[in-house]
Amino acid sequence: MKGIILGMLAETPVHVGAGQSSGFVDLPVAREGITSYPVIPSTGLKGSFRQFVEENEMRNELFGKEGGSNDDGSAGNIIFSEGRLLLLPVRSLTTSYKWVTCLHILERLKRDILRISGKDEDSLPLEIKYIPHKQGMGNNPGKIFLEEREFEIKDTVDGKIIQLLEMMIPNKDAASRVKDRLLILNDDDFKWFAQYGLAVNARNVLHKDTKASKNLWYEEVIPSDSIFYTIVMERKKNMLEKIEAMIGDNPYVQVGGNETVGQGWFNVSKIEG
Repeated sequence: MKGIILGMLAETPVHVGAGQSSGFVDLPVAREGITSYPVIPSTGLKGSFRQFVEENEMRNELFGKEGGSNDDGSAGNIIFSEGRLLLLPVRSLTTSYKWVTCLHILERLKRDILRISGKDEDSLPLEIKYIPHKQGMGNNPGKIFLEEREFEIKDTVDGKIIQLLEMMIPNKDAASRVKDRLLILNDDDFKWFAQYGLAVNARNVLHKDTKASKNLWYEEVIPSDSIFYTIVMERKKNMLEKIEAMIGDNPYVQVGGNETVGQGWFNVSKIEG
């Protein structure tokens, strides 16, 4: 099946809920079961793109038709993967925020690109070295504090990796910041930030008469400027061209909850090259 990769830049905070609570956070974000990385379920992405197609016949052809009493439903001809985390903004105590990733995520991105392109591994010669615990790769060597954790940046990042990540970001101004802001960490160190480094907001409802707060809850959000990507494949010829045309007409899509308070907006574009 033919496929494309869509880069996704979070323009606002994003809350894609997990539907279950653990600990003091009432509404955590959805996460991968093994890695604990924040993830956007494929059903949510498919539904978000579906709402932008007004013409019924095209919508049913691309995204499927719900079965009625006669059970005449169909699955549709477009397949979405989950939205996979690529770069996570992390606050730094010693400099501006950093875009943080890890070796596992870069390896997975490489495998996804090779799977979509049909090329062999030698066609994407990314140099991905092992990084010890509490160390990192970046273009500004020395000590750095991410949140309250200290890291030693020793090695610089391979230029091919920087070029690849720049390609994955839909906005040119944002992509130009990759070289200075990128940090690649050990897998275990990155997992800590992915699991515990997201913002947690307190939300409540005000009583209409006394204006006192009630029903206080805590909600986890993925920060603005996070970078995700998704793989889109077609089950029927020429379906991907219709998705590309949709994105060309409107490169913004809203995903997850809290739409009425401005959350969940992504800038989306097809990855070229």
